[in-house]
Amino acid sequence: MAGSTLTWIDDHTPLPPTQRALGAGSEAPGLLAAGGGVTPQRLEEAYRRGIFPWFSPGDPPLWWAPDPRMVLPVAEFKLSHSLRKTLRRFIRTPGCEVRIDSAFRQVMQACASTPRDGQDGTWIVDDILDAYTAWHHLGRAHSVETWIDGQLVGGLYGVGIGRMVFGESMFAHRTDASKIALCALVAFCRAHGITLIDCQQHTRHLASFGARQIPRTGFEAHLSRTLGGTPPGAWTYHPALWAQLDLGPPSAADAPPPDAPITPPKPPA
Repeated sequence: MAGSTLTWIDDHTPLPPTQRALGAGSEAPGLLAAGGGVTPQRLEEAYRRGIFPWFSPGDPPLWWAPDPRMVLPVAEFKLSHSLRKTLRRFIRTPGCEVRIDSAFRQVMQACASTPRDGQDGTWIVDDILDAYTAWHHLGRAHSVETWIDGQLVGGLYGVGIGRMVFGESMFAHRTDASKIALCALVAFCRAHGITLIDCQQHTRHLASFGARQIPRTGFEAHLSRTLGGTPPGAWTYHPALWAQLDLGPPSAADAPPPDAPITPPKPPA
């Protein structure tokens, strides 16, 4: 890129300081480095410093550290009236459930293949899919999944280190299915003392839920306080976690059909 000082790395080169990322006036604000392989080891190094990979098919790995950084403070999560109603109905309907980590790779593949307005193709290339799947097997990457009648209909995936969660991508094959997964992630984070979800870059969709931009220095300071914290004991979702959200009183419109069987939830393990 003309006028830039983009750093090229190989598999053995550490990622450069985030202060060397390209600035707001460049062609690619936040771009820090290019090259090297995407592996669980490299991802561990990157996320601990607030860096993430994002690149298109055919490109070398590109590593980003944007300034400002889009984050969702879970205490400021905005739940619309219509989404509250959707959640109440979902919770009360047999066959509807949220699972964590039961279909991680399937969630990533769905995120990669689901069409999005204004986007051609996907950044979830094979190298990304394989690296995050391997990282998932090491306990770092996680999926939050919306299931209806035994079918995966929406979800999201991200990364958990200490008391920090980094969101990556979402998909929905039914209306509001990805929003339900996001609500479940917020509830999970509140229950486990996780105060911030990284959203990486600004979108109007995320802003509608209460996400906002903060300076990169503030984001990195938050990482320094949270990455060494005690992580959740288990990444599992129990319906009792919905109590972390203000869903309001149920109404008759939220109820499942009167002849539908209702199975009481099992207590947490």
